[in-house]
Amino acid sequence: MNTAANLVIALVVLLHVYFLVLEMFLWTKPLGLKVFGQTREAAEASRVLAANQGLYNGFLAAGLAWGLALGPAGTAIKVFFLGCVVIAGAYGAATANRRILFVQALPAVVGLALLLIQ
Repeated sequence: MNTAANLVIALVVLLHVYFLVLEMFLWTKPLGLKVFGQTREAAEASRVLAANQGLYNGFLAAGLAWGLALGPAGTAIKVFFLGCVVIAGAYGAATANRRILFVQALPAVVGLALLLIQ
């Protein structure tokens, strides 16, 4: 079960690195506009906020990567950061777009469940 948990957590890390790239570097580019369903004007107006949000996603990825790097000693760190991802995903789903619940929160819930049933 440990391997499955770590694989799902690694997926969450990769997702959050992808979110970082989208929000910090591609927000006003065609891919960013398409993914977030925005006009260029709206994206330009919210560019700084998106970059800040991307940075936070990077911190979540870094924390989970740190927990993975520590192996069994990183369990508490993984639990903490997965909890942060679940809360952020639930809040995003409630306030921005329900799809966030499935893209962000659900993988973290699965990782957390696999981690805790060991």
